[in-house]
Amino acid sequence: MTINDIEKKIEEERDNARSVCDLSGASSGECAAAWDAVEELQAEASHKRQVKPKNSLEQYCDDNPDAAECRIYDE
Repeated sequence: MTINDIEKKIEEERDNARSVCDLSGASSGECAAAWDAVEELQAEASHKRQVKPKNSLEQYCDDNPDAAECRIYDE
């Protein structure tokens, strides 16, 4: 799921939460659960923004950990 997909889903869930809260009341369990779903998606979006993409060497070493270029020497 890309960050754009998550942002769209956040908007959908936010609209849903507003509707649920209007129907069932702001202090209802359904309202709280709907806003919890929004918060979870926001946390996922935040996490995706923080993850640093791997460079080509890191990707190569993930695929070939025994390659000479990927060896780590302790002194």
